[in-house]
Amino acid sequence: MSDSQIDIIKKGVDEIINEDGLIKKLKSSQPLIIKAGFDPTAPDLHLGHTVLLNKLRQFQDLGHTVIFLIGDFTATIGDPTGKTELRPILSKKEVAQNAETYNDQVFKVLDKDKTIIKFNSEWLSKLSASELIEIIGSYSVARMLERDDFKKRFKLNKNISIKEFIYPILQGYDSVILNADVELGGTDQKFNLLMGRYFQSVYKPGNDDAKQVVITVPLLEGLDGVKKMSKSLDNYIAIKDSPKDMFGKIMSISDDLMWKYYDILSSLSSQDIEILKKDAESNKLNPRDAKFDLGIEIVAKFYSKKEAEKAKLDFLQVFQLNKNPEDIDIINVNSMPLPNLLKHIGFVASTSEARRLISQKALKIDDKIVNSIEVDLKEGVYLLKLGKKKFIKVNITND
Repeated sequence: MSDSQIDIIKKGVDEIINEDGLIKKLKSSQPLIIKAGFDPTAPDLHLGHTVLLNKLRQFQDLGHTVIFLIGDFTATIGDPTGKTELRPILSKKEVAQNAETYNDQVFKVLDKDKTIIKFNSEWLSKLSASELIEIIGSYSVARMLERDDFKKRFKLNKNISIKEFIYPILQGYDSVILNADVELGGTDQKFNLLMGRYFQSVYKPGNDDAKQVVITVPLLEGLDGVKKMSKSLDNYIAIKDSPKDMFGKIMSISDDLMWKYYDILSSLSSQDIEILKKDAESNKLNPRDAKFDLGIEIVAKFYSKKEAEKAKLDFLQVFQLNKNPEDIDIINVNSMPLPNLLKHIGFVASTSEARRLISQKALKIDDKIVNSIEVDLKEGVYLLKLGKKKFIKVNITND
């Protein structure tokens, strides 16, 4: 094992438990089993998920085996992490549909030939009642209540289902089944990840080398720069976003947040990022140009360098040269009230939101600010702009 390997692994990492154990495993010269679990609770993956996927890819490039574990069984229980209320449970059909979409998305980052995809229903659904009782019987309620989210809910007298206690226990049992050497997850998953170490020590007592190393990666703030990137908060950049949309969203993040994106999403070394940051602070480098490079690198990762460069040109045309992009989508729609039209084309989630944005003069039709919701669009083609990021051409018909 070279020092460069551990440097690569540590880049962008929040915590390693324990680093000495990881170094010892790496020195064995045997490919390690690297586990990461994903609950298919939503159909789309976003850049927040790729923080973990990028780290898995680094392990692959270093010659190790990655197990991409889809928690189709545990997803029907629901991960209580960070939840202040008992969360709604997904049906098996919803879980299966979401899991199916993951296959197409993860290989935009991971090497398909070096990835093993597993579903934990393969072993968890076959557990008998006595086997399940034996597993959960080795962990105490007192220790479970040490977990922050459970502790808070217990003090507030909010409902905690016994089933929620089972989730982290089964996640830990997954590590036993897979003989994981390393498990990765976000910082909010630390309690669950440590369960793997605990249960490996239960099933292989006295063998510290059998316990997995836990590596946590930072949570990525979304476009608002405050809260964790999340589809439900609408502050996310989806892996499936078009190159143009992805680049534009990256350009919308703050200069301060850009450096965190560089640190945990870019392939640049920590030293090179620090040089860029110092150049920006000393005015040798315009932060905008650094953000351009970041946008190109991220878009190229999911598409190509050519498409990333085109996305940059589109951005410059729209936002700096005040021109309309040449390839604005055009859709056919029937004549309808303007708020309904904005909702229909996906610009807003509701007609009330549309009315609010129109009153704030955020909507332009053919480059003219709209001052009233009573605008009557006759048959014809119109260019609609909402704010700085949303463009579309509509062909109004009276069919």
